[in-house]
Amino acid sequence: MHLINVLTFGSRNFNTSLEELKDYLNFKLTSTDKEINKEILRKYDVLILHKDCLTIDSVEKLLKDSDKIKILVSDTSDKKKDYFNDVISLPFKISDLNQIVENSVIKKNFSQNSSIPIKKYKLDKNEKKLIKDKNYILLTEKEIQLLELFLGNKKPISKNIILKEVWKYSTSADTHTVETHIYRLRKKIKSKFSDESFILNNKDGYLLWKKEIRLQ
Repeated sequence: MHLINVLTFGSRNFNTSLEELKDYLNFKLTSTDKEINKEILRKYDVLILHKDCLTIDSVEKLLKDSDKIKILVSDTSDKKKDYFNDVISLPFKISDLNQIVENSVIKKNFSQNSSIPIKKYKLDKNEKKLIKDKNYILLTEKEIQLLELFLGNKKPISKNIILKEVWKYSTSADTHTVETHIYRLRKKIKSKFSDESFILNNKDGYLLWKKEIRLQ
């Protein structure tokens, strides 16, 4: 993991307290008590914001619009707002802050890497969902592997290749296993999204929709 760049936004006393502990932090710290904007946030991976700054009118809108990792430093009585990735309660240990920052970055990176666009859909490997607009279906691990295999190939894929790549020639699987899994996946997609052409097939095998390929 690269060195995480963190901006803290809080009172001068709060910022000074963190600055004095720089040697114990696992990230690069920059502090400010001045107004922040999108251009400033763009330079950082994480924003740590003291709860007192929420009273500033421009801050809440900025937080809602920003896709940066946002951590709220708050009292135990305060609830975490939807646009914060995490909250740490005062007083806190530096080790806890280090862990929250690192875990938030890891979680975001994993989430980004696990989200794959497919036509008008999104495959979320983390949540095991195929999503379109606000609707989704849950996927099995094999269904996810099938979709990833189709995505990585522009040409039709035969049942034997699917069997090799997804089932690793398991003794408990044969080409009928492939047909059954694809049939069930198609049925789920058709039932939820009324889409009958998500996975197609021709004489050479299965594929996702491609204009350049003529289907039978």
